[in-house]
Amino acid sequence: MGRVPSYDPLRPKGPWLKTLTWAARQRPFTWYLVNVGNKVDPVLMRASGGRLKSTFNAPTVLLTHTGARSGQQRSTPIAYFTDGDDVILIASRGGHRNHPAWYHNVLANPEVELWTKGGGGRYRVAEVKDDERRRLWDLATRFYPGFARYQERAGDRVIPVVVCTPQD
Repeated sequence: MGRVPSYDPLRPKGPWLKTLTWAARQRPFTWYLVNVGNKVDPVLMRASGGRLKSTFNAPTVLLTHTGARSGQQRSTPIAYFTDGDDVILIASRGGHRNHPAWYHNVLANPEVELWTKGGGGRYRVAEVKDDERRRLWDLATRFYPGFARYQERAGDRVIPVVVCTPQD
């Protein structure tokens, strides 16, 4: 299966990805991503081998996690970038005042699978805090400036930064 392909958060974006990045910061598109894209993209990604998703060419990983209460397998598409071998996920939920369900699930069951076009595998999840969170949050907002807007929308909720470490 292999690992999730690396994606440098500081990599220059082409015009299409810049446009998509701008659009994703707008409330209607954010609403779409949180409420519709989360349901459509797992189906599209599986059916197309990862080639099709509603976010077009944005770096998106399909996170397969176990429900904290239900114990059922769930799949959630999430934007990602890499830091060395680690895959970084931001639990923004578009700036909602509550954490996304997947975040609660991975804290309860940290063994997950990540998959995207080009690879995937088993990972172990951990939330980072303090200096490491600040460092990765800075990379995240450089990768996608919308995360800063989402933090404003989230009010007092501190958006979690999650590190997924590959399990060999």
